[in-house]
Amino acid sequence: MVKIKFRFEDKNLDEQVIEGEFEGESILDITEDADIHLNHNCGAVCACSTCHVYIEKGEEYLQEISDREEDFIDRAINPRLESRLGCQCVILDEDADIEVIIPDQSTIIGHEH
Repeated sequence: MVKIKFRFEDKNLDEQVIEGEFEGESILDITEDADIHLNHNCGAVCACSTCHVYIEKGEEYLQEISDREEDFIDRAINPRLESRLGCQCVILDEDADIEVIIPDQSTIIGHEH
């Protein structure tokens, strides 16, 4: 079973832990299903940076970052080494243990669920 801990830069939001059968799904898909606010403008096709997240733990359980994704991460607000796009973080292992920080969404103009 996949376990994902979501933490938030927005200190008004509480940490959430989601567990389930998520192999083959993206972090963005999981936030949508769990009603967690993560902006996404391009429809999950790696054409923007609004679903930018930080993977604090569990990178090895995710699909490898592509050159295209790296290009869009460079356009994100405050990119770091652990930056990824939620739409491209596809879970590859049914026993994944992942920790994600969602940047403050109030500074991002974008579509939410």
